[in-house]
Amino acid sequence: MKKSIAKAKGLVSKVFKRLFVLFGKLPRKKNVIIFESFHGKQFSCNPRAIYEYLLENHPEFDMYWSINKNERKNFEHENIQILTRFTLKWVYYMATAKYWVINARLPLWMKKPHNTVYIQTWHGTPLKKLGIDIADVKMPGTTTEKYRKNFTRESGNWDYLIAPNKYSADIFKRAFGFNGNMLLSGYPRNDALYNKDHAEFTREFKEKNELPKNKKIILYAPTWRDDEYIEVGKYKFSLKMDLEEMRRKLGNDYIILLRMHYLVADQLDIENYKGFAYNFSDYDDIRDLYIVSDLLITDYSSVFFDYANLNRPVIFYVYDIDKYRDQLRGFYFDLELSAPGPLVKTTSILIEAVKNTELDENKEINHSFYDKYCDWEDGNAAKRVVDEVFFDSSPSERQ
Repeated sequence: MKKSIAKAKGLVSKVFKRLFVLFGKLPRKKNVIIFESFHGKQFSCNPRAIYEYLLENHPEFDMYWSINKNERKNFEHENIQILTRFTLKWVYYMATAKYWVINARLPLWMKKPHNTVYIQTWHGTPLKKLGIDIADVKMPGTTTEKYRKNFTRESGNWDYLIAPNKYSADIFKRAFGFNGNMLLSGYPRNDALYNKDHAEFTREFKEKNELPKNKKIILYAPTWRDDEYIEVGKYKFSLKMDLEEMRRKLGNDYIILLRMHYLVADQLDIENYKGFAYNFSDYDDIRDLYIVSDLLITDYSSVFFDYANLNRPVIFYVYDIDKYRDQLRGFYFDLELSAPGPLVKTTSILIEAVKNTELDENKEINHSFYDKYCDWEDGNAAKRVVDEVFFDSSPSERQ
């Protein structure tokens, strides 16, 4: 059965590939832009921020979202034009659109047609090793050599790559084998952290989602583990946090919003912790969760770089740091020396760290960290990207 399904998928891929090449020879649709976030699973991240800026300021563009058919529910309440991935219409529009705005990799068979402009936004400032910098790839269905080859093959399609800071720009060039135009703009997805009314937005968010109005919000947003998987493309995540102990000791003052990585978002069961723990893994865009939360708990995810823009407390729950750092990925810098918050390995110490954030001296992040990773952010990153890519009016001059 599995062999027949795999054979059928292979046949479909061959047909789509041939049609894509054929359609790609047609003239570009000059005002058409295709957006995609996390393989069509979300209406989020940098593509969404660029889309919203264009919608408000340049409505002359004809814009579409590439979506995963299994995640249609994440797009139904948005007033957007959609293209379902791996359909004939999707192949046609991808092959003929003038612009692609994507934050992750596309299928290997999809080589960018001539005169298509591919803006790769990526989706985070890196702590963990990326691309060809990964010494030993542990992901299923590939080898280190194959992974590196496929990554550089994909990056060869990119015309532009967005960098949130100089640190990332330097790493991206090497880790992605990227030789195109680096947009030294900051991250468009972080514009909202500067431009929204935080107090009013938080009030409305709590009311809409029926959250307690008088309790502080903890956001827990960990990453995935390369070696914890069910099969190729399907990962698992085991919650190592004792929610019962946290509810008992923090529940009077706090609630916790759980935001799993998109690769493991369906692996969470918190039915027994209603009123304290809430699963927001399927929520459209994490930027809203940043704004409404009073503090962040994470591990090795890039979310802490974005969250630093808010100058709020961050705690690192790193129960497996030795394995993750030394065996799975490796880090670009020493997290224990440079993290903008405490590193903890047990739930009891995590609880104490949460309580300590209420002390005045622990309320602000390390200023040197902010200056290094957030100094390009000012609420205008999307404008800079649009001006340079679509109107060629503001070339990057950052050093």
